[in-house]
Amino acid sequence: MSEQYYEVRTHGCQMNVHDSERLAGLLESAGYLDIESLPGTQRPEVADVVVFNTCAVRENADNKLYGNLGTLRAAKVRNPQMQIAVGGCLAQKDRGTIVERAPWVDVVFGTHNIGSLPALLERARHNKRAEVEILESLEVFPSTLPTRRDSAYAGWVSISVGCNNTCTFCIVPSLRGSEQDRRPGEILAEIEALVAQGVIEVTLLGQNVNTYGVEFGDRGAFAKLLRSCGQIEGLERVRFTSPHPAAFTEDVIEAMAETPNVMPQLHMPLQSGSDRILRAMRRSYRGERFLGILDTVRAAIPDAAITTDLIVGFPGETEADFAETLRVVRAARFSSAFTFQYSIRPGTPAATMPDQVPKAVVQERFDRLIALQEEVSWAENRALEGRQVEVLVAPGEGRKDGATARMSGRARDNRLVHFAVPPGAERARPGDVVTVAVTYGAPHHLIADSGSTGGVYAVRRSAGGDAWAALNEGDHASVPA
Repeated sequence: MSEQYYEVRTHGCQMNVHDSERLAGLLESAGYLDIESLPGTQRPEVADVVVFNTCAVRENADNKLYGNLGTLRAAKVRNPQMQIAVGGCLAQKDRGTIVERAPWVDVVFGTHNIGSLPALLERARHNKRAEVEILESLEVFPSTLPTRRDSAYAGWVSISVGCNNTCTFCIVPSLRGSEQDRRPGEILAEIEALVAQGVIEVTLLGQNVNTYGVEFGDRGAFAKLLRSCGQIEGLERVRFTSPHPAAFTEDVIEAMAETPNVMPQLHMPLQSGSDRILRAMRRSYRGERFLGILDTVRAAIPDAAITTDLIVGFPGETEADFAETLRVVRAARFSSAFTFQYSIRPGTPAATMPDQVPKAVVQERFDRLIALQEEVSWAENRALEGRQVEVLVAPGEGRKDGATARMSGRARDNRLVHFAVPPGAERARPGDVVTVAVTYGAPHHLIADSGSTGGVYAVRRSAGGDAWAALNEGDHASVPA
């Protein structure tokens, strides 16, 4: 095979992002090259292989996919040797429908067989026809596959795949299957290998991380895993997503509080503040139970930043139900929230429920919820003004323009921080850690302009920064002087 270039386009959650890293690793192991490795002037308009890693949960996921496939049709006509592959949750759900609607697609593969992609591309090329392979269950745990990581200093680590919950708005269990857990030794070995490569932050991934261990009969396995992560030398930051409130136990809170490298951050999906709607969603907790968990977390970890997911306009939601959501959100004091307008997902129980809420009503409630959460987020961020924070520098994540000499990164509690680099100060590299003082708390980020705080700015070189520099061959073009 002559030199061929690939591109992976990712839609959806962190699980999809990590799966895309595996897809990239598989393609490179098969001899394909990343199109991003080419200088811009030499880069073709479209790669030889374009892979869509899809989501079936986000709104208009199918419209977005078919719109993107439509834009590639002309490129396929110009170059029949080009190949298009569609994988992920939407591929698992729609299967043969994708090829019927977009017959120029070469490969369709599901969530359980991402490791088959190179072979399917070769088979489609040889047979000159579309190859569709959708497995119903996982044969090989994805973390055994080669991975091309997007970051030199931070990594995703899957601890489980699938989900045993039956939330009526969610199609994930039917697409990714029931929960399957990795053994702790495998997870810790992968983390240790990442740390040896310069990674200083890992995020543990699972559809429901705090039920980890159910498959091998240890209900305390997740808390034990967090504590074990604390024993890995060189691992500075541990995060996880997402837990389920119904399974959130005090041993996990204690492990978070007592393990220094587990970050003071918690993403706890609420979905609705109405007990009636939570029952309809099959969410096995209630509003007061949820707030009680947050109280326990904050008692043990006073500086914890807690984020959430919220759905507005679930079938049957009344104004009284929505008022309960506003009440719980006001009491919860989330640092931020991912807020969604409910829309029908074919294949879910909620799709056929009566009393679907009119779009105009959903929009009006959504706007009110956004306004309340922005008010809360702003107040929470303003309360941090004057505080010193430790920031893991990112390569331009939301970085302000060069005139401000600001860089960006994430605080220990995962808040986005834009910080100023004083003239003549040591330059931090992505992956390094800086200490700065917050001068302003905006609704969605913090600002640290060191001049007005007596010049609080300190850089700590890290193994993560060394790893970034090694990959970029000392190129500091993206780091302001």
